Amino acid sequence: MISKPHWFKEKQLIGLQLYTVRELIVDDVEDTIAKVAEIGFNSVELFGYADGKFFGKTPEQFSAIIKKNGLKTPSGHYVMNDFLLKGDEDQMKRTVADAAKMGHAFFVIPYLQDTMRTSLDDYKKVAEKINKTAVEAKAAGMKFAYHNHDFEFKDWGEGKTGMDIFLKETDASLVNFEMDIYWITKADRDPVQMFKAYPGRFKMWHVKDMANTPEKEFTEVGSGVIDYQEIFKHTKEAGMEYFFVEQDKVKIPVYESIGKSLSYIKENILS
Repeated sequence: MISKPHWFKEKQLIGLQLYTVRELIVDDVEDTIAKVAEIGFNSVELFGYADGKFFGKTPEQFSAIIKKNGLKTPSGHYVMNDFLLKGDEDQMKRTVADAAKMGHAFFVIPYLQDTMRTSLDDYKKVAEKINKTAVEAKAAGMKFAYHNHDFEFKDWGEGKTGMDIFLKETDASLVNFEMDIYWITKADRDPVQMFKAYPGRFKMWHVKDMANTPEKEFTEVGSGVIDYQEIFKHTKEAGMEYFFVEQDKVKIPVYESIGKSLSYIKENILS
């Protein structure tokens, strides 16, 4: 067993990104949140915000459900296509204001549509919008983070990538990153080397594993090829404050899947 990391607390937050249970939460918000808490998670990262609501619930209603089940929600994913594509700052400001009602520590942009990333110039335009969002988030009492996939690491020539743009052309005092360790690994990048190259900027992590198959499928934490025991030794370099289990696709019942990941983390990383 490894020693307890510097950020470990007796009531350590172990989060779940709710996208993992997306097929269930759209049908029954309250039951899904209750089951996540029953399994043993004590925090959740939100997704699904649209038109001022989460799955038909206002921020106040959704926050009440989360608190009722003894959960924290330190972070949320917020898609703002009108702002990112068309510069609709009203959408961005409304979204940040609603996110603040949830009591998040972090406001996250989770994804870029294909049309937002057709060139390095596109990434530069998005970087400008990220900086604006980070300023707005700070004014609302939150920090900002960008969540990666693998497309940010596409080589556009001479080794230049979209992630390079985001890391170098955003305000390091305001713009943080949520490292999705699966997608970093799939992009043939070493998470630990990125922590060392940009210390303190990876405030949150998505923790999911990669199957040892040609397809590199998603799998439960501890069941694949990613060495999480080693990666978790580098939380201080990363600046990590929160982490969330996530699995985009599962092959076993989803509650069984997230329970398996949670057990591995408790027994092999936090013990």
